[in-house]
Amino acid sequence: MTDKSSNQMWGGRFASGPDAIMEAINASIGFDKRMAAQDIAGSRAHAAMLAAQGIISDSDAEAIRKGLLTVLSEIEGGNFEFSTALEDIHMNVEARLKEIIGEPAGRLHTGRSRNDQVATDFRLWVRDQLDAAEAGLLALIRALLAQAEAGADWVMPGFTHLQTAQPVTWGHHMMAYVEMFGRDLSRVRDARDRMNESPLGAAALAGTSFPIDRHMTAAALGFARPCANSLDAVSDRDFALEFLSVASICAMHLSRFAEELVIWSSAQFRFVTLSDRFSTGSSIMPQKKNPDAAELIRAKIGRIFGANTALMMVMKGLPLAYSKDMQEDKEQAFDAADNWMLALAAMEGMVRDMTGNRDALAAAAGAGFSTATDLADWLVRVLGMPFRDAHHVTGALVAQAEAKGCDLPELTLDDMRAVHPDITDAVFDVLGVDNSVNSRTSYGGTAPAQVLVQVLRWKEQIG
Repeated sequence: MTDKSSNQMWGGRFASGPDAIMEAINASIGFDKRMAAQDIAGSRAHAAMLAAQGIISDSDAEAIRKGLLTVLSEIEGGNFEFSTALEDIHMNVEARLKEIIGEPAGRLHTGRSRNDQVATDFRLWVRDQLDAAEAGLLALIRALLAQAEAGADWVMPGFTHLQTAQPVTWGHHMMAYVEMFGRDLSRVRDARDRMNESPLGAAALAGTSFPIDRHMTAAALGFARPCANSLDAVSDRDFALEFLSVASICAMHLSRFAEELVIWSSAQFRFVTLSDRFSTGSSIMPQKKNPDAAELIRAKIGRIFGANTALMMVMKGLPLAYSKDMQEDKEQAFDAADNWMLALAAMEGMVRDMTGNRDALAAAAGAGFSTATDLADWLVRVLGMPFRDAHHVTGALVAQAEAKGCDLPELTLDDMRAVHPDITDAVFDVLGVDNSVNSRTSYGGTAPAQVLVQVLRWKEQIG
């Protein structure tokens, strides 16, 4: 494709083209060429509508359709020469179309502007990313459900402040992330529904005097409806901000889980073994197996957070309608999307491949006086003791066990009666970790039966 002066695209208003610095700061083709497929889809829909409305001839529309398919083929085949002088993907496509089909190419831009064109392209691109995120989240949820079902009755420590709190089940812990990622999935779907309106035909900012059919182009591009206000259609990027906000919340969940996998796979915990596919070795220490995939997920999340903040800053002071500042909306979103999709795929792979160490989980579940709350609950339930009194008695028993270097189930009945004389040997029925988790049968609790109820609910929900 031959290079063109940017002046040719701007028309007769300017006597000369921009100098090199202006060209460099103004051009976006280096990154917005990623929207080539969306740009060509929008142009095809627009040309078909113009012909249907009698604004351009059927023969011109057919030449444009065939020419655009040729351009798309060249781009997908890596045979397209992008020009910074032509600024962006829209002008690059249009210039090449003119080389292919000649004069009819000039009719394509009738009734539209680059303002509604780029807004349409970007919405289509973001919509595609939301669809990809939905697929990635569903795959991750299914991997977590498989882990939860397989380990529904495996006991492990539950933590608060990263200190042993109460025994839970492996399945219960996995299902906690199913709920988190399930809400992320809901947010993805909500965001997609909300942004699924077409800006095409809003033109520069005020609409157009041509008798266009915006409902036709919206339907052709899979939008639910056209945007109802032409100023809003070209001037807001809240759909991209919502995409980045949804990505940021999901990324936070991914990072929390990644942190747990880093901790759990350490020699000090040994709760899980990550597969070789998602681990690396050390250049100097042959015994090392590093959870690099989890660490990189944890790190890449910062780029997603940064993109969200950056676009907020770009948009916060812009008057209506379009300002060139908004050209800075895409690089951040492109980078965030790449890293979000990669993090989702890596996490799904790690979860699907990882092996829980049941023995290490069980050993840790019984340590740290993890059944102290069960003891306090027993004192309330069986002896009718006020909970605050039961809390005090249990604390005294923990102190006694700590002094003897044993855990609560290893205290003798006499040891316990020395603290409170009404304690009976029935207390030992609640002190084992298996007894503890099996007793937590409230809805959403950690009991294996409850875990399996939630697994079934989610399987039915996502199909």
